[in-house]
Amino acid sequence: MTTFEYLDTDETNRPRELAYGVLREPPAPFFSHQAIVLRMARMLGDHVEPRGLGQVAIAPLDVILDVDNGLIVQPDVLFVSQERLAIIHNQVWGAPDLVVEVLSRSTAARDRAEKLGWYRQYGVRECWLVDLSHEEVAIVDLTGPFVTRRPARGNDTIRSSVLPELEIVAAAIFIS
Repeated sequence: MTTFEYLDTDETNRPRELAYGVLREPPAPFFSHQAIVLRMARMLGDHVEPRGLGQVAIAPLDVILDVDNGLIVQPDVLFVSQERLAIIHNQVWGAPDLVVEVLSRSTAARDRAEKLGWYRQYGVRECWLVDLSHEEVAIVDLTGPFVTRRPARGNDTIRSSVLPELEIVAAAIFIS
């Protein structure tokens, strides 16, 4: 399937992605996954919106990383900086500045390897991998010559190189 064949399908709120022309449609996430997505989006939005730093969005929202090769992903939460808002036209046509992937049992391996590789390759600056089972957030910096991961758990503070004034205590993400 090409990028434009994918985009020509009916609008849906089901999760799906196009991985180099192959359509993937995983099952809907669990409630606990979506609760974390909502919490993360609120935390980021509460920081970003009043400061006019850009836009925060949640899945399902298509992020077209590679038009020619049919690579479209749907990160759980994403942030596009004010300076780069021109990449938003119904979908996001390029790499967001920051993405958040809440790991599910069925997608964790792919999120940690394949999708993280795509994010780096196509210019995402930072990815947060939220692991519900270990109540840990790995802040992954994708900008340098080497990928660096900073884990945050419990009372550790999550600090972002993309949003340097943002501080979130890791435990606050996992409060039920």
